[in-house]
Amino acid sequence: MARIPYPDLHSPAIAPLVERIERERGKVLNLYGMLLHSPPVAEGWLAFLTAIRQKCHLSGRDRELVILRIAVLNGADYEFRAHVPFALKEGITQAQIEALRSGRADAFDSRERDVLAYCDSMTREIHVPEAVFQAVRPHFNERELVELTATIAAYNLVSRFLEALQVDHE
Repeated sequence: MARIPYPDLHSPAIAPLVERIERERGKVLNLYGMLLHSPPVAEGWLAFLTAIRQKCHLSGRDRELVILRIAVLNGADYEFRAHVPFALKEGITQAQIEALRSGRADAFDSRERDVLAYCDSMTREIHVPEAVFQAVRPHFNERELVELTATIAAYNLVSRFLEALQVDHE
């Protein structure tokens, strides 16, 4: 159960933002419901996460791989469950999803293991060791590397927000 109540989505003060979220996302998920306590934060969050998920050149497979890994590392079940359908759509197998959940790297190729190691370093230690960076670097151009890094940072934000406020599953 969420630590604070969700706002009234019919409040005139947030109606335009609720309409925008519904238009762009189909419905107001509990995550966005909680964010709507602060319309400026909700608006900025929507713009930022839309850029991360829909406007980047980073492959959907890499994006969903790191999102699921972050959810596991941070114990963010809401985030994990929400992204399993996206991961499957991007070609991540059910066996790989289970491997992520259990922390096994054997289900992934060497490139994906490098990506996961980068994700783990950013999530667990913050400071990425040079060897980890040098291992992931050859797999991406500069834009993709920035987008991978921003995706990992963004979804650490998402999981921390969800877990701190105990946002309910849909």
